[in-house]
Amino acid sequence: MTLWLIILFTLLIMLSPMMWLRPSRRDRHLGQLRQQARQLGVTVKFAKSPLHNPPAGLVSYRWPYPQDRPGPYFVLVRETHASEVLKPFDEAQGWRWRIEPLRPFTGKARSCLERALEELPRDALVLESERRYLTLWWGESLSVDAFNASHAALTAACEVLGSPIQERDAKESS
Repeated sequence: MTLWLIILFTLLIMLSPMMWLRPSRRDRHLGQLRQQARQLGVTVKFAKSPLHNPPAGLVSYRWPYPQDRPGPYFVLVRETHASEVLKPFDEAQGWRWRIEPLRPFTGKARSCLERALEELPRDALVLESERRYLTLWWGESLSVDAFNASHAALTAACEVLGSPIQERDAKESS
């Protein structure tokens, strides 16, 4: 009997490091979420966020603008992580401009951006637009199904913000 206990104990000691290597439930969730994002054409990037004191675990998801229609440059920060000095995007939204776009958005572009901001989860802290990408900095809290809704809203925002109609409407309103 003692021999069997020693053999069982030795096997448990040998197998315990393998159990540590198993991904946790959160790791599996993040893997599925990132895989879904890649399949939808979104780039997942681990880089320094534009926040001064970012919370740990912020990851950027990048939606590309159409190559022939670059996007505007702006940075929106969630009000909870923004200075009171920054200009509010819209009082109801809870976002502030860190960098405003050079030209004001048309009605369609603004409403599309507002819809995209409404679809974002609470841990989405920064929405940054540059020439080639619309980048979301967030803590990856959504399920895969909920991410699909945010993806649709941000893809629509990329289409409208990078649209030549946006530029033409801005010129006509001037």
